Amino acid sequence: MYDFKIEAADKATLYADLASALEGLVAGESDGIANMANTTALIMETLPDLNWVGFYRNIGGELVLGPFQGRAACIRIPFGQGVCGVAAATRQVQRVEDVHAFPTHIACDSASNSEIVVPIMRDGELIAVLDLDSPSLARFDEEDEAGCVRLGEILSAAI
Repeated sequence: MYDFKIEAADKATLYADLASALEGLVAGESDGIANMANTTALIMETLPDLNWVGFYRNIGGELVLGPFQGRAACIRIPFGQGVCGVAAATRQVQRVEDVHAFPTHIACDSASNSEIVVPIMRDGELIAVLDLDSPSLARFDEEDEAGCVRLGEILSAAI
């Protein structure tokens, strides 16, 4: 049984501790689905003010829902559509303060107001995107982005 109680006074320490826990959690496990599932649980348990955390996997040039925590979600997302699809198409982190103002936004959960999506790459290929949603506007800042990018780097070898 895993029991991670990650708390920190500042975001940099919080994300450093979260990255360390994730490294330990995925170490030695070769099943990508299992690692994605545990990652979503760890992030949801650790980071405040989230209502959805999950993965969309690149399956034949289309994003297909993977393991997640939160309400039921859209199953397939074309590249270039919505925050996840734009992240997949551009291979760039998308940090959106107000998803309702984002062109092509796909409203899988009307409670989500801000979002960050991190492309996960391996050997120059997109494997998946890591998607975090919040009910708060402008929930994610530069520190969240740096922390989530680090999580993506760890996951690139684990999924």
